[in-house]
Amino acid sequence: MTDPAASTSTPDTDGGNATPETVPAGTPPAPAAEPTTPPAEPAKAEPVAPESYDLKMPEGVELDKVAADEFTAIAKELKLDQPTAQKLADVGAKMAQRQAEAHAKLVESWTEQVKTDKDIGGDKFTENLAVARKALETFGTPELRDVLNATGLGNHPEVIRAFYKAGKAISDDSFVKGAQGGGETDIARKLFPSMN
Repeated sequence: MTDPAASTSTPDTDGGNATPETVPAGTPPAPAAEPTTPPAEPAKAEPVAPESYDLKMPEGVELDKVAADEFTAIAKELKLDQPTAQKLADVGAKMAQRQAEAHAKLVESWTEQVKTDKDIGGDKFTENLAVARKALETFGTPELRDVLNATGLGNHPEVIRAFYKAGKAISDDSFVKGAQGGGETDIARKLFPSMN
């Protein structure tokens, strides 16, 4: 026979279907089962950045020293390995190439707009362009010409139009010839013609 005071039962977690277990009096309760956790993955080694990166650019693209130095500093800070750094450099080079191609297309579209412009293009395009060039040579500096050429803005319709108008303004100067000489030279007779 068991002493009802000496027995304990498990909590009713199964809807009352479990049978009470008898535990001798004075026995410490069993430790609760710990939840099972998956085994920890081995720690990955911290990536090590190389001392320097050997970045290779695609054909036709020059490595910009300043940009490369900035990129290297960031890559080291992020502890990028050489292959990862090269992948990012490749993406940057491709972006720069696409921007250059887009700019070249834009400048080309400006050239076509000028050629078909009703005021400065058409049949008189070459002649009108010469007038604009004359204004640029007269008022522009070599530095301005360099900027216009380097950026492609020298092909922009409004830039050409402005220089064309300036060229027309300086080209329209002409010598105004006076009236044919001769006739009366006596001032008194000119002033008082009725007093002859």
